[in-house]
Amino acid sequence: MSGERTAPGLPAGRIGKELITADEITARTAELGDRITADYQGRRPLLVGVLKGAVMFMSDLARAIRIPVEIDFMAVSSYGESTQSSGVVRIVKDLETDIRDRHVLIVEDIVDSGLTLRYLCELLTARQPASIEICALLVKDGAQADARYVGFPIPPDFVIGYGLDLAELYRELPSIHVFEPDA
Repeated sequence: MSGERTAPGLPAGRIGKELITADEITARTAELGDRITADYQGRRPLLVGVLKGAVMFMSDLARAIRIPVEIDFMAVSSYGESTQSSGVVRIVKDLETDIRDRHVLIVEDIVDSGLTLRYLCELLTARQPASIEICALLVKDGAQADARYVGFPIPPDFVIGYGLDLAELYRELPSIHVFEPDA
């Protein structure tokens, strides 16, 4: 698959090498669903999706978990329209659910540096949940993440597809690709 999309102010580039196929994502999501189902027997986890990138993964994951789950969403920002994190995490949308005494499973699309995830865990821990765990589809090499459930480790490239974007572009791709900026 190739394609180039440009917009004013965005890095010019194209869809690069496919890192993870749609079939690999489907199979790994089913495996994660099986593990979560077994680990949360007798409890009803609250899946907290980190918008917008985790929407596709969280939808598929929720269907792969064979116990009742609830869902809620948070939106955070540390990228803007860049391929580099700003290092500053902002809460754009907070939870609507009271998580006190709840079993919270944060669902992330990607752990890049781990900064956003550490911030979210600290914020949510202060709300006194019964437990907090992390399920991340992708974890970049070198990321500081304490994710209990990991879909795929990946190299430190900027990736797009399956919900991951560059300034809202490329989310619709069914697989994960490297974004190749123009030299």
